[in-house]
Amino acid sequence: MARPTTAARRYAEAAFQVALRDGELDGWREDLAIAADILGRPEVQPVVDSPAIPTADRLAVVGKLLEGRVRPGAIRLVSLLVERGRASELQRVSDQYVRQLNAHRQVVVATVTSAAPLTDDETAEIRTRVESMAGSTVDLRTEVDPALLGGLTVQIGDRLLDASIRGRLERLRDQLNAGTRPR
Repeated sequence: MARPTTAARRYAEAAFQVALRDGELDGWREDLAIAADILGRPEVQPVVDSPAIPTADRLAVVGKLLEGRVRPGAIRLVSLLVERGRASELQRVSDQYVRQLNAHRQVVVATVTSAAPLTDDETAEIRTRVESMAGSTVDLRTEVDPALLGGLTVQIGDRLLDASIRGRLERLRDQLNAGTRPR
């Protein structure tokens, strides 16, 4: 059986190709996010995922929930996932679609974690610096983690830049431990 991420990626690729052809890249991104949010709700997910409920009934629920909220193409994709017993993959499909859209637009996702919430000016300054480091446009996401004590960390892909006080203290501890060990 194929891994779930592989299936999600294939559905996302198909949706991306349709969106690219139709010039609806952002519309599809929004539609997939809305559909994933609605179908992922605790009161909805068990219904659309249940093989005990006839497919026609599950598709009717999908139609009622999404009609008028998302484009017909997105409803067809969601219906296909429901028919194939893969409704639970919708959030992953949405995530994979966003990854493809970012790659297409040469946008890098970066997550900045700080000990306290950042101001708009601080966020703008960090965005500028991260964009110069990455050499492309950045989709900057911010998180707060009081355990950092101060400073911040920046995650760009698989690279982590740690300028936090906690990180500095850990590095100092490691240096001290390395220097005090008997040889």
